[in-house]
Amino acid sequence: MDVSCRRPGRAWIITPGLRPERFATAQNSGAAVAVVDIEDSVALHDKQAARTAAQAFFAVPTAPCTLGIRMNSPLTIEGTKDLIAMASYTARPDLIVVPKVESARDIDLVAGVLDSDGYTPDIWALIESPRAFETLPAITSAPRLGGVIFGSADYAASVRCGLAWDALHYARCALINAATAANIPAIDAPTWELDDPDALRREAEQARELGFYGKGCVHPRHAAVINEVFTPSEDEIAHARAIVAAADASGNGVTTVDGQMRGTPFFNRARALLSEVDGSP
Repeated sequence: MDVSCRRPGRAWIITPGLRPERFATAQNSGAAVAVVDIEDSVALHDKQAARTAAQAFFAVPTAPCTLGIRMNSPLTIEGTKDLIAMASYTARPDLIVVPKVESARDIDLVAGVLDSDGYTPDIWALIESPRAFETLPAITSAPRLGGVIFGSADYAASVRCGLAWDALHYARCALINAATAANIPAIDAPTWELDDPDALRREAEQARELGFYGKGCVHPRHAAVINEVFTPSEDEIAHARAIVAAADASGNGVTTVDGQMRGTPFFNRARALLSEVDGSP
């Protein structure tokens, strides 16, 4: 599915569904996507209260960003209740994050319940289990899938590995490859160290280098760093313009820019960056 025209911004923030006093902070954190969570942050006996409280997250006159919700797995009773509740919300989410996705049917099920005349929310899959990685090509081919998000904590718990970058490098690479093959964006997992800005910046830079479109966060102050890292710098933009100028001058033949050989792959990448920066098709 080609959803390039609907790609969201770079920083995503998630906030607990039972903490309405945090809703506005998340929405105004600078993140392009704010997600209210009624899954992992909510105990089983509080699920119904969270569904009710989450409605207020979307009842804002003018949303400063894309507003989403992380529901429970649609294959569970709680997930079924989530879908029924969301279908009756007066103000509905722009985006649905579906957790524990291991099959394209999960996406189809959510779309089948929520899609209606005038309402087709973006649906994103949270990829967080070994089984999901085994079936990634099928998941990413779901017609209504808007993108994928890496669930590092659940994945690491499943395979009993650490949360350090090297331990999860294979999973991140596999997710990027599958998402790119399907022409959908991938969002990296949050950095779990709340008070280590150096770790946040390092992980964000590594995620961008690997090909992630953006990164999640669990604290409002992380959004600014993520936005900064994933926004092309002036030097990067200038270099891309130099490559495109060299490509035009050489008739798209192999040439050199700043002492480095450049050809078609480099031309394409530079043009893609400038298309994004300049807002041209």
